[in-house]
Amino acid sequence: MKLGLVAAGGPFPAKVAEAAVAAGHEIFVICLRDFCDDPGLRAYPHLEERIGAGGAIVQRMKAEGVTHLVLCGRARRPSMNSLWPDAWMARTIARMGRAIFGGDDAVLRAGIAILMEEGFEIVAPQSLLGASTPQAGLLAGPAPDEQARDDIRRGITVLRAMAEVDVGQAVVVQQGLILGVEAIEGTDALLIRAGELRREGPGGVLVKLAKPGQEMRVDAPVVGPVTVEVAKAAGLRGIAIEAERTILVEQPAMLEAAEAAGLFVIALQPEIFLNQNGET
Repeated sequence: MKLGLVAAGGPFPAKVAEAAVAAGHEIFVICLRDFCDDPGLRAYPHLEERIGAGGAIVQRMKAEGVTHLVLCGRARRPSMNSLWPDAWMARTIARMGRAIFGGDDAVLRAGIAILMEEGFEIVAPQSLLGASTPQAGLLAGPAPDEQARDDIRRGITVLRAMAEVDVGQAVVVQQGLILGVEAIEGTDALLIRAGELRREGPGGVLVKLAKPGQEMRVDAPVVGPVTVEVAKAAGLRGIAIEAERTILVEQPAMLEAAEAAGLFVIALQPEIFLNQNGET
């Protein structure tokens, strides 16, 4: 197969590109203008284009013989006023209907359906990265104490409630208080904001989960060394992620950084964790 990599921001797209090439795939990169910020991606055959030029992107990928697509990286949804859609994108927006005004998962599902109608097969980035979605268990740092476990449970409960309206993947909880929930700003900005609101005493916990039924091919939760760095600066003492559904970027480096910072990283199955009273 020839793989088209639609790359937004952060280091994750470059890791996916490296893994795809190492696996023997030929790739063509679409660097989304104003989002794609890794210059290394431009070493591959590529097109740099704005997100509103969907027709030009699809036409070029077909001309390049792309059959499979992987979409990854950090991006904020652009406003309709700034999108300036070409004719293909304007038709696509009209076809998406009310989904365009819904949450991220609704928009992504509608967009994927249209890309599949164009003849592309959607590939999950984690399928190219091998063992990057950990099993349940303590991955780094000290085991969370009962206060931390209570904060994790509180975070799970809040995220499950938010999932009903397709909002957010992450929340920061400290001593039972919700310091912040993830919206359009992304996890790193959430952590910075939560750090400004932290209170005295034991630090908070970042809880990051996939939504039930989430479109995992394009929007799986992702954490990495930068997450640890920002969490440490925010005064947190741990990170809780969903086992088998969260992608760890640069896993050895991330877990080493967490150990050095004294932060725990725990992978869990949310519904099981909610019903546990003891240690994992």
